Amino acid sequence: MGKFLKIVMVAICAITFNSAMGAAIASAVDVSAVVGAVTANGVSVLAGSFMPQGSLYTGVFTEVWTGEMIKAFRTAAESLGWYDRIRSYNQYVNNDVIHFTELGGDPTVLVNNDTYPLAIETLEDADKPVSLDKFDTTATPVTDDELHACSYDKMASVQERHREALKEALRKKGIHAIAPKSNADTAPVISTTGEASADGTHKKMTFADLLALKRKFDAMGIPQNDRVLVMCSEHVNDLLESEQKFKEHYNINQTEGKIARLYGFDIYEYNGTPYYGANGQKLAWGALAGDGDKQSSVAFYAGRMMKAEGTVQFYHSEAKNDTLYHRNLVNFRMWGICLPLSEKNCTAAIVSASV
Repeated sequence: MGKFLKIVMVAICAITFNSAMGAAIASAVDVSAVVGAVTANGVSVLAGSFMPQGSLYTGVFTEVWTGEMIKAFRTAAESLGWYDRIRSYNQYVNNDVIHFTELGGDPTVLVNNDTYPLAIETLEDADKPVSLDKFDTTATPVTDDELHACSYDKMASVQERHREALKEALRKKGIHAIAPKSNADTAPVISTTGEASADGTHKKMTFADLLALKRKFDAMGIPQNDRVLVMCSEHVNDLLESEQKFKEHYNINQTEGKIARLYGFDIYEYNGTPYYGANGQKLAWGALAGDGDKQSSVAFYAGRMMKAEGTVQFYHSEAKNDTLYHRNLVNFRMWGICLPLSEKNCTAAIVSASV
């Protein structure tokens, strides 16, 4: 009797889960939730390969997990409002590649011309394909014992951690690509000028540094609207210690994750900004920061940035094929990119100066 009751409970849990997932996917594609729930249970019943032997519906519903991952991944996080300001080019992604048109130049303008016929000037445009970056998570084991008795919370937890890891990697890669490689007139890198920090590691950021950044953007002819500054925690803390106006504005706007609007910049906090070496060069993506490397705050004009998310793939090897450990292995791959549309006159950085 106990075994029969256990089977019944497994079935009830599985049906409930499949119904919820099916309804969620159906709602996302504007289909009746009832239809989605029925379809999800029907597919789960027919797809015997998804179910460990000896259970009813305790398997991993691949289509559901993939759909839920895509849906959740494209839901904006409040703490990453700066990323939401960047225009999405998802609709232009084809096979995880975006094709941009590289303009061949502008026509010559003739003033008070009196020579005819006018010259013919061809403007050669070119296709510029940009491949999305590929992000893979390492595989996570989920054993049959963990899935036994409809323990779907384990799978939900695994999926959430993979999703958040992918999100963080894409954002960090994006802000790294946006930051200037080194100081240049068209992509300046400014050093902080304040007094020494309490720990003696750097000169503090001040409002004077923000004003210097504004002057750089003004000189580059960057439009006044959509100027964004992504500040690292070190610089945020510097201003909180020394600038009362900044302290009063901090975290007033909870819906967009924006700290304040100062000196024409919408200011956000994100501690995944890149580091710069003592030579003024941005550290390569993935390089570990050393003792002499300093973190930056990154500014950009949102109108010249782009982001895109492509394919999301769920990988799953089944426990029934693992004779030694009886475990499922799951991981995700996604394609995405975030970068400036131009390397000039749209980005800048403020880097902590050494004491």
